Amino acid sequence: MSYHTPESPNFFSADWLRTHIFQTIEFYYPQCMDEENGGYFHCFRDDGSVCDTLDKPLVGIARFIYNFSIGALLGGPLEWRLAAEQGLRFLNRFFRDSVHGGYYWHLKGRIADDPKKIAYGHAFVLLAVSTAVKAGIKEVRKWIEDIYNVLENRFWDGDHGLYIEERSADWQTVSPYRGQNPNMHLCEALIAAFEATGCYKYLERARGLAYAVTVGLAAKTGGMIWEQYDRNWNPDWFYHEEYAGNEFRLYGFILGHSIEWSKLLLKLSVYYSESWITRRAYHLYHCAMALTEDSAYGGLLFSILPAGCIFDADKYYWVMAEAIGASVLFAGLSRHPYYLQKYQSLFLYCDRFFIDHKYGGWYNRLNRENQRTSPVKSPPPKTDYHPIANCYEALRVFSGERFRNLPHFNE
Repeated sequence: MSYHTPESPNFFSADWLRTHIFQTIEFYYPQCMDEENGGYFHCFRDDGSVCDTLDKPLVGIARFIYNFSIGALLGGPLEWRLAAEQGLRFLNRFFRDSVHGGYYWHLKGRIADDPKKIAYGHAFVLLAVSTAVKAGIKEVRKWIEDIYNVLENRFWDGDHGLYIEERSADWQTVSPYRGQNPNMHLCEALIAAFEATGCYKYLERARGLAYAVTVGLAAKTGGMIWEQYDRNWNPDWFYHEEYAGNEFRLYGFILGHSIEWSKLLLKLSVYYSESWITRRAYHLYHCAMALTEDSAYGGLLFSILPAGCIFDADKYYWVMAEAIGASVLFAGLSRHPYYLQKYQSLFLYCDRFFIDHKYGGWYNRLNRENQRTSPVKSPPPKTDYHPIANCYEALRVFSGERFRNLPHFNE
């Protein structure tokens, strides 16, 4: 299904990608800046107006810091670096637990209304701080090791080579729940920590997580990525099977996560010439794309049941963005035109249905027929981190930074 028109953007242009990143940030800035409490607002209507002034999720503030750091890294206005610094100050003052260590999961204003400690949230803190360092905010570099030590001392399950998900605020109570999702984002964050510091222990841990999930856990579930596990890392086939709505503990085979893992494996392949890395990346990408592509309405379906039938047929902005990122990294590594064509077709679909050309930003979720499911464009903790991150990956490919000697593509 083609959405190409003569007016379609040149998605292969580094200049266009940089402009799109900037326009996406501009949807949020400056109205996201909370000048009363500090940090940011996290809920936005279509026109960018704020729809909640108190909710402050850990993941959301970390993603905003990441976004503003990427904007600064790409030569955006000084105000974006200052916005990242404001978020870092708020993170350190109000989210960081000065008594027990680690970071609270959620605040109302400045008060921790959900103080438990979640590995998924700490993954995004590590990603945010590492990206801020890459953007030149060097004074927070020491935070990287501090966050890593919290992860090692409080979340690391050495017997299985994976991170557990949840502990109480004082670390005394450990949830029996285990999930692949925090480990995926910790892999991403650890690669960023390595890129920011040059410290190879972060890269080695990222490689270990990738192997543990995409080889070890996947071997228990037919080669694809299952989301939920018990305390011994055996697949839990029933956790949350009654509904599809939990953003962080999703039921089913979430095909976007298989695609996202393929992208992370390709990023690791820059540093490791181990055949399992590219082999698993290829398998996860192609199996997921074969299962998720919607030939009737375009886009990518969200999840399938263990039996193979569709569980959630909606289209999610982050799945589309991750597929764009994975496709462009495959294009950069293989030079095969299939991946360039896939990258273009995915972006054309997003340009038609997900990108708001009036106000900026991406819509959050569409039904199978590509209709909006909510009047709120950006609920917490969206921030459009996924499109910004994957446009940045594409920019690095087409500018020659990620892979050298890539031909210039105009079509």
